[in-house]
Amino acid sequence: MSPTSLPRFLAAVAAAVALNAAAQTVRIGNQGDALSMDPHSLNESLQLSVTGNVYEPLVGRDRNLALTPMLATSWRATSPTVWRFELRRGVRFHDGTSFTSDDVVFSFGRAAGEGSDVKTFVNEIKDVRALDSHTIEIETRAPFPILPGVISQLYIMSRKWCEENQAARPVDRRKGVENSSSFRANGTGPFVLRERQPNVRTVFARNGTYWGRIEGNAAEIVYTPIGNDATRVAALLSEQIDVMEPVPLQDVARINASGKARVMQGPELRTVFLGLDQKRDELLYSNVKGRNPFKDRRVRQAFYQAIDIEGIRRGVMRGASTPAATLIGPGIAGFDTAFNQRPAFDPDNARRLLGEAGYPNGFEVTLNCPNDRYVNDSEICQAVAANLARIGVKVTVAAETKGTYFPRVLKRDTSFYMLAWTPATYDAHNTLNALVRCVDDKGGGQFNLGNYCNPQVDDRIQRIQAETEPLARNALIREAFQLVAADVGYLPLHQQALAWGVSNKVELVQLADNFMPFRYMSVK
Repeated sequence: MSPTSLPRFLAAVAAAVALNAAAQTVRIGNQGDALSMDPHSLNESLQLSVTGNVYEPLVGRDRNLALTPMLATSWRATSPTVWRFELRRGVRFHDGTSFTSDDVVFSFGRAAGEGSDVKTFVNEIKDVRALDSHTIEIETRAPFPILPGVISQLYIMSRKWCEENQAARPVDRRKGVENSSSFRANGTGPFVLRERQPNVRTVFARNGTYWGRIEGNAAEIVYTPIGNDATRVAALLSEQIDVMEPVPLQDVARINASGKARVMQGPELRTVFLGLDQKRDELLYSNVKGRNPFKDRRVRQAFYQAIDIEGIRRGVMRGASTPAATLIGPGIAGFDTAFNQRPAFDPDNARRLLGEAGYPNGFEVTLNCPNDRYVNDSEICQAVAANLARIGVKVTVAAETKGTYFPRVLKRDTSFYMLAWTPATYDAHNTLNALVRCVDDKGGGQFNLGNYCNPQVDDRIQRIQAETEPLARNALIREAFQLVAADVGYLPLHQQALAWGVSNKVELVQLADNFMPFRYMSVK
């Protein structure tokens, strides 16, 4: 955005969000938008964070990320493979329809069905059945003691509303299929969707008939995507917005010194990594024909050892990242520093490995990246490309908005890509099941976009799922990640740090999973 257009933009934002001061409005500016209001259409933290203010799971998380009753008031295992959930009575969807067991059975079936992007939450579920109007049973294929945490981001929809609005199936981001649930919503949550203009603004209003307690006083949330970093900062400092995310790292000190806002910083549970196509016989978007270099472990290791992660931490991330050697980080159950040791940055050895693999002069490949999803995402990809150029690999960085990026990579139209993952369960099993497990047709390995596959790892994943003894379970997790590391199945980069800009007039709660619950927001 040009300097001359900045005042016009800010004036437009001001006009768009000019509301009665008594309404206790909180105006949020984010670098990107939720791609849909359908809670089953994209398993991405921003999407789930936004829609999680409108929709609710059976079991949720509190401000300390501990499991807490939501649409279920209690749950217990009645056998190793059966869980019984007692549902909350007196709950109504935003259209006034009563919430019952039928909605739960429908929602779990919808999440497991065609077009769903949240199958990884339900791939081990065999059956969901209603015992009465407010009691359900979930039967799993094998013992599954962590089930309540696994479904903590599986949001419940109204069967009646979905069927009446031709939204019985989820929006399919891979195929570009839309339906009513893309733009409308009918949940049970503390906020109601009032207005939806994709990539322009979305307005939420406090649910005056909500079944539970809303801790903050915010009556209205205006969510505006502002992709340009400088514009987002200017909007915060000119008081056109109240909350911004993320804060450009170079602007942290400026915001803190403004007297109008502060930067809330903290560790994030998300791990950013690069994935590589290990299945195709010929690499996509490459000058190598008839072969796939990424099938060779030596090539994958060469790429790994060519990445100067400390240089990225200092130069691109300005110190606001923690280099990673695996797909989970501190704060995730099962994390162990013993398997978080990166191989040494060694371009000379990387060149040697490429030569041994038959690519002494390197090769060409495209790296697909978003430019509005993670902190400095496209800049990280450019730094990786510069690193790989030192070993003779010519990388073309294809950076694009997440609105087109995610549909591309989710249909595996890539051979080298950036992704990041925050385990929805805050447990290593979620990462292993979604990213590492061999891809199946039930949702296992749903985000294993490079088709990494090791049956020994899958064996550990199945055993981790059922193991209840902590030491034995952690040992299995350690074995699984050590096998993945030995295979160089992925190229972990780092855990990024959270940085939210918040007006001094607003109070909120910052969670380590980067979710932003409106229910905790207050205007002073």
